[in-house]
Amino acid sequence: MPEAGVPLRKLGFLTIGLFDPAEPAAGHESTLEVIALGERLGFDSAWLRHRHLQYGISSPLTVIAAASQRTSRIELGTAVTPLGWENPLRLAEDLGTVDLLSGGRLNPGLSVGPPMQWEHVRGALYPDTADAEDFTYARVERLLSFVGGEPASDFSGVEGFEVFSDRVEPHSPGLRGRMWYGGGSLRSSQWAGAHGMNLLTSSVVKAEDPHDAAPDFAAIQLSHVRAFRAAHPDGARARVSQGLVVIPTDSATAAQREKYAAYAEQRTPRTATPQGPARMMFAPDLVGPAEQIAERLCAHAAFREIDEVAFALPFAFEHEDYVQILTDIATHLGPALGWRPATA
Repeated sequence: MPEAGVPLRKLGFLTIGLFDPAEPAAGHESTLEVIALGERLGFDSAWLRHRHLQYGISSPLTVIAAASQRTSRIELGTAVTPLGWENPLRLAEDLGTVDLLSGGRLNPGLSVGPPMQWEHVRGALYPDTADAEDFTYARVERLLSFVGGEPASDFSGVEGFEVFSDRVEPHSPGLRGRMWYGGGSLRSSQWAGAHGMNLLTSSVVKAEDPHDAAPDFAAIQLSHVRAFRAAHPDGARARVSQGLVVIPTDSATAAQREKYAAYAEQRTPRTATPQGPARMMFAPDLVGPAEQIAERLCAHAAFREIDEVAFALPFAFEHEDYVQILTDIATHLGPALGWRPATA
């Protein structure tokens, strides 16, 4: 297990790529520009989140394919792809294709469960099979088998002028080792480890002990990290990436600092106690000078045991805000955590 104070090895960021429905192309272009900026600043990875039937990126793999042609080094991932919306075989084809187009830089993050707003979309998404669809971990296992090159058909060979493979094509040999699971519970963390995946943690965890009146987010997340590594074949070397919301203000204008503080204040009440029947716990957003944020992170029990992060960019900010935040993360916060920018 990494020792406390280990320098940050990989620095990434996550965005949902919001857009104006009256002009969606501009929002997608902004996301591509942000990813290109991330590469120039030396970030190790950029991650996109799915937003189905909302005004955010609904097809991250398409955007990642475009970003792969504008960049040459930065790793590109999804955090996360909800498999309830996907056919595992077809998704495996897209993953293999985009991984090859990117030169082996794709890092697919996954989750399971019924699609959001399931009762409202089931008729459109699965009009004939809604009641038969399996939204359990078995759906991930199917995808992992296809990505790993296991048979998807009982036929291979030549039929007429066409040649058929019994596995998903194109096959990208290294992709299976870059598959991530977005886990927020003890069970999901253990499952991901036992199945040899990498673990994406975020600013949301499940407070599973109903008798704990004052659960501690960092302690819960630490238990997930340790359970994951205990179950993983690679043990302490198994990869974990943490995705808290951080907003450094070193180069921010007075107006930006005011906006960021208001944003965090609006979201703070949900961090005090578990939310809803599932008892979800939210981490506070970290806003302020990079030196102060670094101190708070180094005091975070889970952060002390990981050496990769994918800091989440706040929702609903302007392009220039993201430029300022990313620049401050790369030039102030990252170095304060012992990170060094990647080079081409």
